[in-house]
Amino acid sequence: MSLAPDLLFRTLADPTRRAIFERLCREGEQTVGALTVRSGVSQPAVSKHLGALKLAGLVRDRHEGRQTHYSAQPGALDPLLDWTSQMTGFWQRRLDALDDLLKRMDQ
Repeated sequence: MSLAPDLLFRTLADPTRRAIFERLCREGEQTVGALTVRSGVSQPAVSKHLGALKLAGLVRDRHEGRQTHYSAQPGALDPLLDWTSQMTGFWQRRLDALDDLLKRMDQ
């Protein structure tokens, strides 16, 4: 597996980071303050999670005065979509082969 899927899996493994990313996907661009309000964690923790999400390419920041606005970058999930598609094909072939074997055994 290449570095991109590994980094994405590690980044999204944390439930708080996943929740922040999902919220940005659903609700659009938000500031750290807005994300902190309903996150259940401190502002420094939200900032740290946003840093990890940004490093993985999952969020982008935009500075406006003293505020930093964050937005989700759903296209960054493409390596995971590719990986899951490959795994789906792999397992589908295996299950089809098992199904064929079971049918032959029943005859």
